[in-house]
Amino acid sequence: MVAERALFLWNNEHIENLIKQNRKIILPIVLPALEKNARNHWNQAVQSLTTNVRKIFADTDPELYHECLHKFQEDEEKEKVIKSKREATWKRLEEIAARKAASNEPVLVSPRTA
Repeated sequence: MVAERALFLWNNEHIENLIKQNRKIILPIVLPALEKNARNHWNQAVQSLTTNVRKIFADTDPELYHECLHKFQEDEEKEKVIKSKREATWKRLEEIAARKAASNEPVLVSPRTA
């Protein structure tokens, strides 16, 4: 319910005007949270309020909004690549450990370069 209360602040005209005036600083900071809320939040009211806040930013400064959205999407893709590499590394370590488990031989694993 904290997210819902925080999003209700946007209904205050004074707060909304302050945020609009400082959108170039605020939007890059809050957009990732807004996107994640809009996609994944369990509370429908939070999702709806988040969509309203995103619309305020998109209507106020469409160019900045799309620039920040594009950066967020790029960052998400980078995170997917990093996660995939991490999972591949762990799988490789598990395979090496499984092969060496029968022997008492110590295992030295050097990182692969992709």
